Amino acid sequence: MKKIIKTTNAPAPVGPYNQAVLKGDTLYTSGQIGINPSTGTIINETIEAETKQVLENMKAVLTEAEMTFDNVVKTTIFVKNMNDFAKINTVYATYFNADTAPARETVEVGNLPLFVNVEISMIAIK
Repeated sequence: MKKIIKTTNAPAPVGPYNQAVLKGDTLYTSGQIGINPSTGTIINETIEAETKQVLENMKAVLTEAEMTFDNVVKTTIFVKNMNDFAKINTVYATYFNADTAPARETVEVGNLPLFVNVEISMIAIK
């Protein structure tokens, strides 16, 4: 049976989905965007601030599932502008140990929900 993961420390979904689903020891997260869960505002003054908010939201989801970034085995990053890749990568690197970082792909897309600049989803295993 699957377990739905919900936390008020990350933004509520903006559609008919959940923040994450735990099946056995595997956690599948929905994409997180840079919404401050306390205020409901999008943090996008800089791509670095937006990326940090995305990863803080993901940290809250992982914590609710009793996991950390060390449990993450795969991430997907969607970006509106690939020119932001280096700045996103710099922030991303502060959340993962370089020696044990997860597999990842980064994809430029035409647009993202609420017209944000970056969205990240993850798969983690206990």
